[in-house]
Amino acid sequence: MKDSSVLKRLFLLCSLVAIPLFGDVLKDILSTNKTLMFEYELERNELESDKLSKSWINPVILRYSQNHSTQFPGQTIKTGSYTVSIDQPIFRSGGIYYAIKYADAFRSANRTDIILKRRQMIGDAVSILFQLRKNALQQKKLTLQIANDKIDIYQKRDSYNAGLLDSSFLDQAILKKSQDEASLLELKLNLLELKQNFSLLSDKDPATLKLPKLKLISKESYRAHNLELKRDAMIAEELEYQENMTIAKYLPSISLQGQYTDGDLNPLWGGSGIKERYYNYGFTISMPLDINSFTDIESNKVAKLRAKTQVLDRKETVDEEYAWVQNSLNILERKIALAKKDEKVYSSLYHLTKNLAQAGEKTSLDVAVMRNSLKIRKLDQKIYEIDKQIQLLKLYIRVENVL
Repeated sequence: MKDSSVLKRLFLLCSLVAIPLFGDVLKDILSTNKTLMFEYELERNELESDKLSKSWINPVILRYSQNHSTQFPGQTIKTGSYTVSIDQPIFRSGGIYYAIKYADAFRSANRTDIILKRRQMIGDAVSILFQLRKNALQQKKLTLQIANDKIDIYQKRDSYNAGLLDSSFLDQAILKKSQDEASLLELKLNLLELKQNFSLLSDKDPATLKLPKLKLISKESYRAHNLELKRDAMIAEELEYQENMTIAKYLPSISLQGQYTDGDLNPLWGGSGIKERYYNYGFTISMPLDINSFTDIESNKVAKLRAKTQVLDRKETVDEEYAWVQNSLNILERKIALAKKDEKVYSSLYHLTKNLAQAGEKTSLDVAVMRNSLKIRKLDQKIYEIDKQIQLLKLYIRVENVL
């Protein structure tokens, strides 16, 4: 029994570890077509990178030729020739090694950029899910506000009819109701737009998708797994290898040549001992002397230095992004604290008004106003919580193994 309990605990621990650290619960949110597009892009990147890593290998040339000659009176001489030839560099002063490393860096940089684009698209879809939820809460809030507006107009109309209130107060109450109703219509229009935008990214029903619960990741983790920073670092590495390739291009290289020929002999050479099948082979040592070599090397060096500077700049941007989100979360936390404080105040006022209504000192409309105001304060807290999630999402879409 004890062993069974231990196994259960281990299974639970493994299941918790298997859950992605940052709430990777909506990785399949994109539509089938968009998912396939990214998969094809990743596959093409692998194929292009493989091709690039073997670009230093020259092709084997197969050639067949046939000639017809009327040089001899009364007859046409036909000769054919089949050759297999190769001209393959085996040493380029390190250029071959750097070409292979360049291809690997190219593969990683492109793959990271594709993953980043996919994460950003997933982030857009998840952001719309949060906005849909926020829109629903805002509509509930405005509905409660409009209900209070109607009560306010009713009460002020009675006071106005009794000559106890100036008409400007009634006008303001009517205007407030009109503005809130217009805002509610804007929210409904925004809801249609959000649903349309979501359908362009996903073929899922947003009502059936569960929203992730995002938490603030550490600054160190955000920097260590940031896709933009990783991509820029790989580009810098790629350009460093490219600079080395450019330098090697102007240094000595050695190539092997070989050719096998199987061809018909010219009748004039009959009996001369010349073979129809033979080999040619040898090697070449070469080094180009190009007037633009220095400029070419310096241009690649500048590109490498710029890419390295871009990495340093990206690190600063990453830190600023994190600080901005952190500050935004702090402000939203303060808003939530204020809404909770207001909730306590309205809760007390609601119960007081309810008791006074039972005593005949307040009306049921007064109770309804306080009840609606209390609900509005609770909705505000939920809205601010969603705002926090939207802010956190800005970090999540730039980090690996998220969403």
